[in-house]
Amino acid sequence: MSQLIDMEAAREFMRETLVKVERQNLVDIARSLEEKSALFRDYLAADKLPGLSKEEFTRVLDRIFAIRRKLPELYEHISFEQLREAVYELLYGKQEPHLRFQAFCERLGELPEPLKYDVAGEFLHFTFPEKYWLWSRWMWDPKNKTGALPLVTTEDFDLAGNHLGEVYLKVGKAVAFVHSVAEPAEFQFIHRSLFGTDVYLSCVYIIYSYTILQMKMTKEFNEVMPGITEFSRRLLGVYGLQEATA
Repeated sequence: MSQLIDMEAAREFMRETLVKVERQNLVDIARSLEEKSALFRDYLAADKLPGLSKEEFTRVLDRIFAIRRKLPELYEHISFEQLREAVYELLYGKQEPHLRFQAFCERLGELPEPLKYDVAGEFLHFTFPEKYWLWSRWMWDPKNKTGALPLVTTEDFDLAGNHLGEVYLKVGKAVAFVHSVAEPAEFQFIHRSLFGTDVYLSCVYIIYSYTILQMKMTKEFNEVMPGITEFSRRLLGVYGLQEATA
């Protein structure tokens, strides 16, 4: 697995992160992901989800960064009742995970594709964090071929797929490869679970984004950009779950 990871780049992203943020801040973000997951596992439990109210369901959607401000757009493409049913099938259906993922995305109609896989990935990962992985556009955007994953994997790893379900599997393999080198890449201290890898990959994306923005934008614009801690919390949907000291 480590042969598919650019270890030099992986370590450098972590070192650059730690120049800008305290280690404990990253640990705290991972702990907030545990809290987020607890909320998902509570509200989306198999015996509770079918009777979940729209208000209760919104509490879950509010923790998904990509969709929280776009709920009116979401419900233009699928009713609440249909969405609740689709989420149940995504989480508890009998098909293989990538087929359930694909079917869920198809049920969201003409909703922009990145929103589809952002939402599907969040539901799976935070409801079953030990079984499924996160896929957000900041990790891998198939259209633009950008994101954190290609920054730390080698060119030998192909993230392309013929449909979203296939790409979801490719992203899962890439995340597993990154997670497997947590110790040599020097980010295992964040959290030993995939939550630590989530936080690490968010930092990879942020460091890269800051580098690009600093080259392209004015000094005044760069000065109003959020810090790594806030930016990571926003990407991971836990801005507001942080401790007072974060």
